[in-house]
Amino acid sequence: MLFELPKEVREGLQRARKRDLGRKNRLRMHAGDEVYPILRLWDGGLSLDAETAPHIPGFIDIYDGSRQLYQCLVVCSSVEGGERIYEFKRQTAAVERPPLDFYLDEDAPVALLT
Repeated sequence: MLFELPKEVREGLQRARKRDLGRKNRLRMHAGDEVYPILRLWDGGLSLDAETAPHIPGFIDIYDGSRQLYQCLVVCSSVEGGERIYEFKRQTAAVERPPLDFYLDEDAPVALLT
């Protein structure tokens, strides 16, 4: 049997779902000096709360707590179900040290003794 829930109940369920997503998730989007909690993250994009999310295309950083995960170029694509959807144009994994511009042999000595 299919039935339609009252509007107030649907809105209450949607608010509770967004609140629970935000509590479980430590992921944050940093856009300049602003920080926004990420509701969902997938291979091609991310979603934020539509009420607080900015409508910005541009470079962002994605953090898990204090650890940077990605540097991304995003484009805002749509708003669905109270979530603002951003798509990645570019997604680069953040590394802790700069990449080497030479080959490092696995058997190379750690230090030279004289």
